[in-house]
Amino acid sequence: MYAPASPAPRRDFISVTLSLDQSDDGSKTRRRRSCWRTWKQLSRLQRNVILLFLAFLLCCGLLSYLSVADPWTAPHGRPAEEKGRPAHPPVLPAPRKADADLGQGPRPPPQKPQRHGRRGPPDLQIRAPRRVAEDGRRTDQAAEEGLQGESPPRTVVSWRGAVIEPEPGTEAPSRKAEAPDRPSPQAPRIQNQRAAPNERQRAVIDAFRHAWAGYRKFAWGHDELKPVSKSFSEWFGLGLTLVDALDTMWILGLKKEFGEARRWVSTKLQFQKDVDVNLFESTIRILGGLLSTYHLTGDALFLQKAEDFGNRLMPAFRTPSKIPYSDVNIGTGVAHPPWWTSDSTVAEVTSIQLEFRELSRLTGDNKFQEAAEEVTRRVHDLSGKKDGLVPMFINTHSGLFTHGGVFTLGARADSYYEYLLKQWIQGRRQDARLRDDYLEAIEGVRRHLLHRSEPSKLTFVGELAHGRFSAKMDHLVCFLPGTLALGAHYGLPTDHMELARALMETCYQMNRQMATGLSPEIAHFSLHAQKDQKDVQVKPADRHNLLRPETVESLFYLYRLTGDRKYQDWGWEILQSFNTYTRVPSGGYSSISNVQDPHNPQPRDKMESFFLGETLKYLFLLFSDDTDLLSLDAYVFNTEAHPLPIWAPARTGLLEEVTGGPVPSARRGRGRRVWT
Repeated sequence: MYAPASPAPRRDFISVTLSLDQSDDGSKTRRRRSCWRTWKQLSRLQRNVILLFLAFLLCCGLLSYLSVADPWTAPHGRPAEEKGRPAHPPVLPAPRKADADLGQGPRPPPQKPQRHGRRGPPDLQIRAPRRVAEDGRRTDQAAEEGLQGESPPRTVVSWRGAVIEPEPGTEAPSRKAEAPDRPSPQAPRIQNQRAAPNERQRAVIDAFRHAWAGYRKFAWGHDELKPVSKSFSEWFGLGLTLVDALDTMWILGLKKEFGEARRWVSTKLQFQKDVDVNLFESTIRILGGLLSTYHLTGDALFLQKAEDFGNRLMPAFRTPSKIPYSDVNIGTGVAHPPWWTSDSTVAEVTSIQLEFRELSRLTGDNKFQEAAEEVTRRVHDLSGKKDGLVPMFINTHSGLFTHGGVFTLGARADSYYEYLLKQWIQGRRQDARLRDDYLEAIEGVRRHLLHRSEPSKLTFVGELAHGRFSAKMDHLVCFLPGTLALGAHYGLPTDHMELARALMETCYQMNRQMATGLSPEIAHFSLHAQKDQKDVQVKPADRHNLLRPETVESLFYLYRLTGDRKYQDWGWEILQSFNTYTRVPSGGYSSISNVQDPHNPQPRDKMESFFLGETLKYLFLLFSDDTDLLSLDAYVFNTEAHPLPIWAPARTGLLEEVTGGPVPSARRGRGRRVWT
């Protein structure tokens, strides 16, 4: 027999952990874990969040690196000359001599009788200031020495954080155009002998001079005036208010102020800066302003600057889809979307065509027009529309609409519809596809966005979000009455004029029903009648007023095309409200935060450039009875109120005067789908 094995002896032991860096004070001891074990114990969601955050930090680092790149180097670190394009875009020769004297005002004849209805083109003639051209060396020297009250050069920071260094010199870009000299086109001009301004127009001139005095004293050469704090703000660092107001000064006959501004453009406006600009905003304000001023004055300086700036905007179109990026650095040529998305807004990419097409006409370089019209063609062919209405966003990589199902005529979509009509008019009504897209969109507005309020039955344009209607209307939508009236003037359906009148009444009520007489940024309309409730309702976040022009813009079109003087009276009420609640005694006008409180409208301390470039310009034209002053048969206004000439029937290398005769009616319905 086998004896049973004896059990193993029992061994008791005690485990002792020694810690050299912690005292034995009875507190809990932290356990040291490896990073990998801690990482594995995290959930998948937590790990993904951490990885995304690290990727975001990496992208921010790359963007920071690009933003401080050498402004004299083209993209990818290679000199611009090695990339096949000059470092400085070509410019035109110096301004030619002109005929008029800057220092003398016009000698007005008696006021012309009021005329309305369809007309042939006016015989417009105005010439550039003689002293501006003939004494160019004297005026340039004066500008270099500095205007009275001009602040010394300083370093500023752009809206995207890029440092803008003051230019060491005032010379234009060094490379001259290799093409032969191009004569100034014989565009239609404002009459040199025009009627003296009436009382209401003089009030507009006074308002402009007051605003300009504040800008000149506190913000000269900077983008925007802060009238309350008597300072300025920068967006692009390109004298935005000054450039935007050039043609307004010429139209108002402010020759002294225009002369000072021209000298600044000649000697101080330089585009070789390491700064990002928004393609849309800089196109409509700067490029449009320079082109318009060139047409009104015949001064080649402004075309030279426009061509230089247009060349610097072109990198924005270098995308896989040909849909341009929203931002471009005009010094380095690097274009990109906003940091938070790869989308551009539909209004921005489809509201630059008037300016780029005109720049091609004047320079003979088709690249500007081809790039802009390619965007129009691609948007035309896209799916995702709703009876001609377009979504608000479009992707620059795929070229497709994004965030579909939301349709509005307010912010991010508004000027798409405006430029469909105005491109058609600019091109002598030859492109049927532009007209048809516009007509289809207006029918879509009628079908999906048009409603009437209670109790006054005001016709308004709301919004549609995934099939659900919202009774919300931006003040921006008040461009629509004027656009509809302009289309009816050019032979589109007569019921467009009826709709224009109804919407004009609504936009006026958006102002009139406020205690200050000024419209809020956004209004909500009552769909159901309630006791003691007005049609227009305003939420606290929407009750600010930015000195916007859309209401007075449409008042100008409605008065010019109907002759109904009530539109002049409505505009006069709005001007009086601006003077009462937004005028700053030391100079300038300020946007306000509360249109419902006449005792404390709460100034926001900012005068937008469009107040001088658009609002006051449209008020001056509204109060004029001279229908040949920027005739709607000769000019089309861009979305920043800069007038550009309607193309002549024959393209001979020069702009010819627009021929007269009746405007042919455009039939409704779809045309043949080919580009003409």
